[in-house]
Amino acid sequence: MAKKKERLNVVYSTNPDFQYQFEEEANTDTLSNGQQKLYVSIDKKQRAGKEVTLVEGFVGNEDDLKELGKMLKNKCGVGGAVKEGEILIQGNFRDKIFDLLIKEGYQVKKKGG
Repeated sequence: MAKKKERLNVVYSTNPDFQYQFEEEANTDTLSNGQQKLYVSIDKKQRAGKEVTLVEGFVGNEDDLKELGKMLKNKCGVGGAVKEGEILIQGNFRDKIFDLLIKEGYQVKKKGG
């Protein structure tokens, strides 16, 4: 029998064969820096014309991605966010972030103009 806490958001089912489906926690192992293939680009779409530097391609758990995002924000001295598997850094820091990631041992490619 499943715990009540694990089946939140299910109110009632009239189906006698209904089975609760539980979300498995995605515990993805983070690849080592040398195995990561990251892409650094500049994005302006749907951002009111403001540029952000986008880092994509990270394979690993959310905590490690947030830690990398925090390090990049600190080194650039700007704000940003980590969401949907991407790191967004406010402003055009593509070259600086590219160099920082290379120093950390990541495989990095510049994407776009």
